[in-house]
Amino acid sequence: MDEQMPECSLWLGDERAYCRAVVGVRRYLPGLRCPLHTPAALAGQPEPQTGPGWPAGAWTTPSPQSASALFDARAVASGKRRAAAHTYRAAQQAVARH
Repeated sequence: MDEQMPECSLWLGDERAYCRAVVGVRRYLPGLRCPLHTPAALAGQPEPQTGPGWPAGAWTTPSPQSASALFDARAVASGKRRAAAHTYRAAQQAVARH
């Protein structure tokens, strides 16, 4: 398996070539960029400081969608919400288990 190093994909119009630097390349919305060609560097601004990141329990907190799925299954099982026959039967079985 031949894995290539990511390289800067900025087109340098004056040189009529891509930058193709491989050191410090990161993904940005416009594409892969080296430190000299990041969006902030091209705008003449300093790079933004990294923030604190996600809170420690961000991925462990229960989602309200899990509760809404049960309510939706109850609505389908009771006939208050239209659904295909196989979905109706599955919802009735899911509600019967809880």
